[in-house]
Amino acid sequence: MASSDAFVKPVGIEDVARAASVSITTVSHALSGRGKVAESTRKRVLEVSRELGYAPNRMASGLRSRRSQIVGLVSDDIATTPFATGVVLGAQDAASERGQLLVVVNSNRDSDIESKQLAALLAAQIDAVVYARMFHEDSSELPPELDRIPSVLVDTTDSRGELRSVVPDEEQIGRLATETLLSAGHTAIAHLTVTGAGRGKTGRATGYEAAMRDAGLQPRVFTGQDTGTSESGRVAFTQMIESASQDVTAVFCFNDPMAMGVYQAAMRMGVSIPADLSFISVDNFEPVAAALQPGLTTVELPHYGMGRWAVDAALAEMIPERPAAPLETRLPGKLVTRESITAPRVGDLFPR
Repeated sequence: MASSDAFVKPVGIEDVARAASVSITTVSHALSGRGKVAESTRKRVLEVSRELGYAPNRMASGLRSRRSQIVGLVSDDIATTPFATGVVLGAQDAASERGQLLVVVNSNRDSDIESKQLAALLAAQIDAVVYARMFHEDSSELPPELDRIPSVLVDTTDSRGELRSVVPDEEQIGRLATETLLSAGHTAIAHLTVTGAGRGKTGRATGYEAAMRDAGLQPRVFTGQDTGTSESGRVAFTQMIESASQDVTAVFCFNDPMAMGVYQAAMRMGVSIPADLSFISVDNFEPVAAALQPGLTTVELPHYGMGRWAVDAALAEMIPERPAAPLETRLPGKLVTRESITAPRVGDLFPR
């Protein structure tokens, strides 16, 4: 057999100890952060570990500590949903900072696949599970496997009131979007939304209506289709134009794809953005929001923050007698300003 094909023995903790001229116990303490090790010794051990390419054996250490240092992230739609990246990055950063390995699996909304994935993660004796939905929704049915391990939900809630969850603060998001338009001087503000039920729709509409009422103004809500697509935006915009709301000077769209559809419909009608009509939306989906001309001002959903929070909370579930915490945590959205808002024009959108 050629030497290049020969089996290469993995670097072990004994090799690191020998190369650093310290004991195996000292290497273990230096790498784990436990025990008393001089800072100069710790740095030398870390440097030698990197040079040799040493990686701790998670299975062996898990057998000793009864922990695997692995967190599973189980999602219904990570492969095809653009917002999943933020959740995964946030979870990955939080896991890495705690010395945990994050394992990500995607069920593609197939309950059988999801059950098999969870069974495999449980068999691997992972420490905790982050269970994520890619669209904010209530959950009447959760996988029973989640009751067998410390688990935290992302973008969904447990109707039984047992598992902790983190979700966007949809009402704050709706209020922030509306108050941004109010601050620019707009008083005739329409909210274009979807027809279907959901916490995103309800919360954003509630925030919009509350901000309008606080300003002494009448809410104007128009619905498109069940999903927040560009076509849904065009339908809702047509409803607005055909109503008696032609004095509208600003629009708050349910999400960025709807805003894109409204942009298209408005421009075909000769409406100038933002001179005739100002826009704000929700998502900060950059392939849409940043690519539109003018760029779309939007409220960014807290995907990264939810991923970080969920991993921290899931690992905290492992601590006995932990302080009581709320079952549902809501994270606020963040305003991302572009060029789609200006002071209101005077007169009807389409003068008669």
